[in-house]
Amino acid sequence: MERNERKTNSRTHSITLDRDSKFLLRKVLMDFAVLFIVGFLILVFYLWGAPYERGFFCDDESLKHPYKESTVTNIMLYIIGLGLPVFTMCLTEWIRLRDYKGGRSRVILGTEIPAWVWEAYRVIGVFLFGCACQQLTTDVAKYTIGRLRPHFFEVCNPDIDCTLPENRWRYIEKFTCLGENKKLLKEMRLSFPSGHSSFSAYTMIYFALYLQKRFVWRGSKLLRHFIQFVLIMMAWYTVMTRVSDYKHHWSDVLAGFSIGLLAAIVVYAFISDLRKTSRRLNGCHDNELTTNGTTRTAPSWQV
Repeated sequence: MERNERKTNSRTHSITLDRDSKFLLRKVLMDFAVLFIVGFLILVFYLWGAPYERGFFCDDESLKHPYKESTVTNIMLYIIGLGLPVFTMCLTEWIRLRDYKGGRSRVILGTEIPAWVWEAYRVIGVFLFGCACQQLTTDVAKYTIGRLRPHFFEVCNPDIDCTLPENRWRYIEKFTCLGENKKLLKEMRLSFPSGHSSFSAYTMIYFALYLQKRFVWRGSKLLRHFIQFVLIMMAWYTVMTRVSDYKHHWSDVLAGFSIGLLAAIVVYAFISDLRKTSRRLNGCHDNELTTNGTTRTAPSWQV
């Protein structure tokens, strides 16, 4: 009788594990599919998108600034905006959950996924999803509005004689750019809203919110807030350089910063589990971790 019960329990347990494994695998694949779809739409805009062709006034002095290289380049933006938060999130989750084999650990296709790996996957996945959504929102506005950048005249060099009296106060829609750089000719119509501003605002503000929940080291009262301040200043500096480099009008960076700020708050409050998690606990269900039949309480000092 005992052997039959053990066999039945073993089969039931294996069936349950198999079902859980399939559910988790389906969940992971769906998450990657969603990220791929949003990322693919961003790529479509970048490669094949055609911005709205807006006209100009010859006497519009806001379009006559010189062309300058970006102080904060795209490479710098992506390395700091994505690399720094992702690396810190992985390190933080590893420190929090490295000593625990149970709790949030999962089994997929017979392979045990450590608790910190699963938690890092969840945290980083939500972060990247929000980043992709804010970028897509920004691109939709860019290509729909087609606002001209402050360096429009230098990059485009339109074949219009603005010294003629009939052209001074006329809104000119039909013109041909004599500039030869096709990439810049496309970029000159993508001023509103600022992509640098929305990206830096989202990544740094969300990163600061993440640290508010995860960084609970009691060695210093102000260290966490100082780091958060530095992150916000990095985003603020990026926003200001877009105006000083004549890449955007001030209203462009204001709109971009607002998009990034709103996206960070929405993702933090309604999509991630950070707001629901006490900073002094490891996670939603990690305050009590069972190992070999004993129960342990998660420490409150983890970073």
